Amino acid sequence: MSKLSRRSFTLGALAASPLLAACGNGVGSTGGQKIDARVDSTLNYLYSTYPNTQDLANKSTGQLVMPLITEGGFIFGGGFGRGALRVGGATVDYYSATKGSVGLQIGAQQFAHVLFFMTEDALTDFRAASGWVAGADIEYVFSDKGENLRTDTTTITSPVVAVIFGQAGALVGVSLEGTKYTRIIP
Repeated sequence: MSKLSRRSFTLGALAASPLLAACGNGVGSTGGQKIDARVDSTLNYLYSTYPNTQDLANKSTGQLVMPLITEGGFIFGGGFGRGALRVGGATVDYYSATKGSVGLQIGAQQFAHVLFFMTEDALTDFRAASGWVAGADIEYVFSDKGENLRTDTTTITSPVVAVIFGQAGALVGVSLEGTKYTRIIP
């Protein structure tokens, strides 16, 4: 049996320190400030480019803003982004969005999206869940060729409205459906 000397213990601890440094819990980091700045910029762009979304924001009880989602796929695909949940104009939590898919797909794209929670129940359910998956109860609003967001009475009465905008790139078969949102500490 070998003995553990102080020298070998110290060398082992020094070798492991870069690995342990990656295990930070976010306390004291500027990750939240960076996400908030991106969220502010994204909302300013959304409201100035699509003025009708300001009415959605005023009627909603909260918004989950994802400033940048990056997706890519070649048969197997995935996507990731980070954003903030705003209630009453203030950030209350930070979230990540992850997506995985399999199928006939190829390409890559980036886009932004905002989930408008139109009812208090929808917002409460989202915040209480350990991980929330976007599904069939969401109405999607895309920009049309005239750069106006189209909404109708079905969209306005749904509990969650997703506005997708700022698309760059091309990915065949893209959808928010199946995206999982998880609370994070940035």
